[in-house]
Amino acid sequence: MKTFLKWAAGIVCKLLVAPIYLSYRLTCTIMNNDRVFSSYSHFFSLLPGFVGNQIRLAFYKLSLASCGHDVVFSFSALFSQSNIEIGSGVYIGPQCNIGTCTIGVDTLIGSAVHILSGKGQHNFDDLTRPIKNQGGVFTKISIGRDCWIGNGALVMANVGNKAIVAAGSVVIEDVPDFAIVAGNPAKVIKMRN
Repeated sequence: MKTFLKWAAGIVCKLLVAPIYLSYRLTCTIMNNDRVFSSYSHFFSLLPGFVGNQIRLAFYKLSLASCGHDVVFSFSALFSQSNIEIGSGVYIGPQCNIGTCTIGVDTLIGSAVHILSGKGQHNFDDLTRPIKNQGGVFTKISIGRDCWIGNGALVMANVGNKAIVAAGSVVIEDVPDFAIVAGNPAKVIKMRN
C-alpha cells in the first residue's frame, strides 16, 4: 500500500510540475540555462514536507542530466547547474548547495553540505581586475556510490566509492575508495576495508 501511495503521489506531482517545467524550458530558450535552472531550483526548494520532496523529484527528473528513483531532495537544497547526475536512493539534506557533479547510488549528503564545481571556479591572479571579472573553470565533481558526506562539509574534489567525509571537513584533494576523511583540509584518518 505504501509503495502504491508513493507511486500515485509521484504521478500527481508530475502532472502538477508539467506546466512549470514547460515554462522553464521556454525561458531557457531566451536566457542562460544555468541561471534559469538555479532560479527554478530556488523556487522548488521552498516547498515543505513530503509533498515538496515529491514535487522537487518530479521537476529534477525532468530537468537534471539524470536523476534516479527514490531520491530525497530536502527542504532548501539548492542546485546551481542542470548537468548534475544523481543515482537512485540518494538523500540530499536540507540547506545543501550543489554545483555540477555526479552523485552515485545510495549516497547520503548531510545538512548544509556544499559541493562546489571544483576548486578553480574563481581566478584571482590579476590584481588590476576585480576577482568577479576574472572568470574560472567549473569541474564536474564525482561523489561515489554508498558514500556519506557529513553535515557542513565542503567538497571541491572527487570522493571515491563507499567513502565517508566527516562533518565540517573541507575536501580539496580526491578521496580514495573506502576512506574516512576529516579536517580542514580533509585527510585520511582510517580505511573502511
